[in-house]
Amino acid sequence: MKSHAQAVVIGGGVVGCSVLYHLTKAGWKDVVLLERDALTCGSTWHAAGGFHTLNGDPNVAKLQDYTVSLYKELEEISGEVCGLHLTGGVALADTPERLEWLKMAQGVGRLLGIETEIISMKEAKALFPLMDESQFVGAMFDPVQGHLDPYGTTMAYAKAARIQGAEIELKTKVEEIVRNEDGTWTLVTNQGNITTDNVVNAGGLWAREVGRMVGVELPILAMEHHYLLTEDMPEIAAHMEETGGEMIHAVDFGGEIYTRQERGGMLLGTYERAATPWSPKDTPWDFGQDLLEPNLDRISPSLEVGFKHFPPFERAGIRKIINGPFTFAPDGNPLVGPVQGIPGFWCACGVMAGFSQGGGVGLTLSEWMVNGDPGYDIWGMDVARFGPWATRDYTNAKVRENYSRRFRIRFPNEELQAARPHQTTPTYDMHLKLGAVMGDSWGLERGGSKRYFLLSPLQ
Repeated sequence: MKSHAQAVVIGGGVVGCSVLYHLTKAGWKDVVLLERDALTCGSTWHAAGGFHTLNGDPNVAKLQDYTVSLYKELEEISGEVCGLHLTGGVALADTPERLEWLKMAQGVGRLLGIETEIISMKEAKALFPLMDESQFVGAMFDPVQGHLDPYGTTMAYAKAARIQGAEIELKTKVEEIVRNEDGTWTLVTNQGNITTDNVVNAGGLWAREVGRMVGVELPILAMEHHYLLTEDMPEIAAHMEETGGEMIHAVDFGGEIYTRQERGGMLLGTYERAATPWSPKDTPWDFGQDLLEPNLDRISPSLEVGFKHFPPFERAGIRKIINGPFTFAPDGNPLVGPVQGIPGFWCACGVMAGFSQGGGVGLTLSEWMVNGDPGYDIWGMDVARFGPWATRDYTNAKVRENYSRRFRIRFPNEELQAARPHQTTPTYDMHLKLGAVMGDSWGLERGGSKRYFLLSPLQ
């Protein structure tokens, strides 16, 4: 391992490898990635590998669109196969309110150059024949949706970065990060020391531990996440014979599930309301390519709705159940950018949708590091949106709330209740006595009239 580098990336998942690749693409060749075990250890290796452009934050949606467009470039540079299945997908609305939300998302996407289409249930049924169309009122078709091979994609990022000058050190665990008097950093590892001007925390499940090495408690929590693989389904075989192609993806907001084809069967994942944190205080360093014990009882309410909406699933046998941890920030978006007050220490963590967002995270962070500006409005991902007030208790409560609401609509002026009240002003009790309706702004309670908080543009 070399003794000095312009930048050191800690973490060898898809996000860390993306940051490494984009730094070389932006012109920094003297960059090193340190991985405590092997590439993809942690969350990447057991991910479902889906990608899409749909996001409630339009700027994040634009970066997700960039991520998807990047995969062909990676294959050409690296010679590695990402295993792309660009099938397209439908987002299914089971209520009029959800259909209105999809129409809004389509309009915002069109403004950003992301083309989707609102379609009838007859059209949706033709695209995804596993559904009972009577359970839905409308759908949105997204042609830029699909899945890939998590391992192959990570290797494509890594090899492309190596071709462009980067180095990758495996079995190299960072044990201490020391700030030197001249402003550089020394990373103490089990394979020796390396100094650098810039440290990137892409530690994934271990991002909290990496942050603590420089005195920062990052607002991240790992959640248990289930998906299951079915046995071969005759409906899949019939569809492939008829169309010559794969079944498209589908997101069922009512069932809080997502699904896609996996060989001759289907993959079905759920963001259940009984959200369950994993290792809420510390992540074991010896956790690697491990899975957690499945809990079908916990996800059964979502499965019951899924079986009703997609009857063939109820008749299919379950081949395998995957339960693995993924990290989330309190609002579900990544933590990206410089950590305030610690020059030269950068974050690229809390990325729960690495194959939709990893490319955009790598692009914006590398531009920020090399040119001093991320090149996009990424406030929705900026680590600076959280401060010391985002304590561990606050983070745990908000992440659980966000996870359980992942497929639910956040209506205009809707106030969520987790981790409240967290911070109050000296006038808090006075506001309550006067009948104010309290709202939450970055952890701080602020008062307003009922008219201000309860009236929305939809009313």
